[in-house]
Amino acid sequence: MHTHTRPAPTLPVDPSRDAARRRRTLLLLTLILAPMAAATLLGMALLWPDGGPANGSASTSARSLSHPEATVLSISTYDCPAANQRPGPNGQQQMVTCASVQARLETGPESGASVVADVPAEAYRAGLEPGDRIKLVRVFNHQSGPAVYAFYDYSRTLPITLLAAAFAVAVIAVARMRGLKALIGLGFAYLVLVRFMLPALLAGESGLLVGVVGSAAIMFVVLYLAHGFSARTTTALIGTLFGLLATAGIGSWATTAAHLTGLGDNDSKALALFDTRISLPEIVLCGVIVAGLGVLNDVTITQSSAVWELHELGSDSSARALFASAMRIGRDHIASTVYTMAFAYAGAALPIMLLINAYDRPLLNVLTTAQIAEEIVRTLVASIGLVLAIPLTTAVAVAVVKAVGAAAPSSPGPIPGEAPTPTGVAG
Repeated sequence: MHTHTRPAPTLPVDPSRDAARRRRTLLLLTLILAPMAAATLLGMALLWPDGGPANGSASTSARSLSHPEATVLSISTYDCPAANQRPGPNGQQQMVTCASVQARLETGPESGASVVADVPAEAYRAGLEPGDRIKLVRVFNHQSGPAVYAFYDYSRTLPITLLAAAFAVAVIAVARMRGLKALIGLGFAYLVLVRFMLPALLAGESGLLVGVVGSAAIMFVVLYLAHGFSARTTTALIGTLFGLLATAGIGSWATTAAHLTGLGDNDSKALALFDTRISLPEIVLCGVIVAGLGVLNDVTITQSSAVWELHELGSDSSARALFASAMRIGRDHIASTVYTMAFAYAGAALPIMLLINAYDRPLLNVLTTAQIAEEIVRTLVASIGLVLAIPLTTAVAVAVVKAVGAAAPSSPGPIPGEAPTPTGVAG
């Protein structure tokens, strides 16, 4: 007598119940995001600047400055005293090489004319040669006669344009349509920054509110544009907004506790004189919020995608096991992101670090100065925000993927050409 074992019964799948569960989950996600989207739109409407700077004379003077571009025709050098150098023991200053250039104006009201401008030693040492394109400052005084030109900076339009074009081609070639959408989202982010956030800060609005509202508006558009409307993207957006709010809260405390005044460089001091309504500490706070936005978006979308991919590989795993697996990926991402932000700041602050080494000042004293402290606070606050966003994003993604994931496969039928397996006992 031959005995056949009976296989475990397969539970039938109820499509209507599965669809109802998906609808409930998507409705819950909508109820979470809809108030946030409405608050973002309302915030932009209330914070949208409607007037010019309070210091009208300063604004008019700054915006009337003319910076025509010119092509260097010839260069003549001469010795000049080094800047910020005290006389030596013999009473003589250190001499360096400055330059005077004859250049042909390419833009401006006197385009085509040949003018002479002095070039400081630091700019000349950068490798100025005939044929280079530079920017000049045009100073015009009706009482002193014709306009006077002075060196302002190198013209970098061409190399930056070429690099931007190469970047766009590389992104589209590799990521294709998604890369194109990401570039469009980057353009939208630029518009929000230039058309809303910067004018609002110049109008004296709260840096905390401007930073949160502007960053949220950018994330709503950029995430859905680049990754499409899906539960996966919505999960990443929820994690991003949570990290954004955490960054704003911690940043608000940190800028106050560390007394970050925003007076760490000459540009900030000039900005304070430009308009009496501008608050430099508020600008520092807004910069803290915006600084980690790109990395925050990166970790949340990556973490959400990791949960979905792990679920597809093992849809029968429990929610706890799925969360643990995804968090192992998240911890690796946290470690690499910490290095990314630290080295990015180290590269940007290399001249300051060289100055520290040259003057041999105590490291702790230098790290707590205004200019360095602002960067350290900005990096640490952004890092804390993205670290806190990872477990929340993972938890939300696990809950959502378990609710709206692919339906369980139905029991397979018999293999073609093979008789059904008998059940029960055969004699």
